[in-house]
Parts: sequence; structure tokens; C-alpha cells
Amino acid sequence: MIERSATIASTVGLHARPASIFAEAAGELGIEVTIARASDPVDEAVDADSMLALMGLGVEHGELVVLRTEDDTAAEALESLVRILETNHDA
Repeated sequence: MIERSATIASTVGLHARPASIFAEAAGELGIEVTIARASDPVDEAVDADSMLALMGLGVEHGELVVLRTEDDTAAEALESLVRILETNHDA
């Protein structure tokens, strides 16, 4: 399993526009990726490619999240998703 942490940079948190951008990118990877607050148990993670699930997390600006995948070859893919989360899409 590969894990990467990211701090949410968008000022409105992981809502509408940032969630849409992130979910689309996650869906295009062709691998299963989950996301959860860093403080939440692993079993509360949601599919990273589901915009509704992302918005349901209610993650706010500055919160730390963890991305996970079982694909041991996906380190670079997770890094690309981290960059999306750590970009302010509301600027």
C-alpha cells in the first residue's frame, strides 16, 4: 500500500470546484485511490474519484488528508493528486 498526505489549499476546502477537479484526475488514473482525513480510521476513507463522496467528507481549508492505493506502482500518480489538493483552486 502507498500513502501520501496532503494539506487542502483551496480556501473553501474540498467542495464543488476543487472536488470536481480532484475527482476527475483520480478517475483518469485507472487505479483505485481512497481519501480520508488524516485523523479518521482507514475504513472511513472514500473513493477519490467520487465528487459526492469527496464533498461528503466536509474537508476544510488547511486540513490534512491521506490518499491511499494498493497499487505499489502508483507513487507518481498519488503525487499528482497531492499537487492538485495542495493548489488553491479558488484563487
